[in-house]
Amino acid sequence: MSTASSLLSVALEILGGLLAPPCCAACDAPVGRLAAFCATCASTIERPPELDGDATAAFVYGGAVARAIIRLKYERRPDLARPLGDLLWRALEPRRPDLREVVIVPVPLHAARLAERGFNQSALVARRIARQLGASLAPLALARARDTPRQAILDREARLANVAGAFRARQPQLVRDRRVLLVDDVRTTGATLEACARTLLEAGARAVQTAVVASAT
Repeated sequence: MSTASSLLSVALEILGGLLAPPCCAACDAPVGRLAAFCATCASTIERPPELDGDATAAFVYGGAVARAIIRLKYERRPDLARPLGDLLWRALEPRRPDLREVVIVPVPLHAARLAERGFNQSALVARRIARQLGASLAPLALARARDTPRQAILDREARLANVAGAFRARQPQLVRDRRVLLVDDVRTTGATLEACARTLLEAGARAVQTAVVASAT
């Protein structure tokens, strides 16, 4: 991103903050311009243990983070993807040297779910990360070939079976011979991420790293 573009982006963010002052992603209390949560909600946040070298999670799923993600997905608050995306970007920042020239791919929603919700929360988070890292974004690289029951209601074995064959490479040319950063909002057992990563590797991706806002495991 050029210096002029960066300055314009900062100016637009400041103007946006003046027109719509920032609020807590979990409870809507007023917060500072760079804060995602108020002090009360921030006290409920827990950092996860170190994951393996190819996986990043910003937080443990619970407290204010879980509330913000629920609001984003089920209360139709796409604006919350911005602070949550920034939090994930900050978790990724120490790995910036390892993320040079990656292509960022969000976990897709099925067309029916997308039409119902109106947006793919993972794509919104991924867009924010791509912008902050200056990385390329391929929001349509993967597609969900069939609608599946929500993973949250299933045990691990059922989740693995639920997503088996559920994804396909829609634009394989965008990931072929590339390193991919696969982005989602929540990691539960990891079954969805594993299925997406397998599809990307079969499509020719050189390597796949994962990044989630919160991990339940």
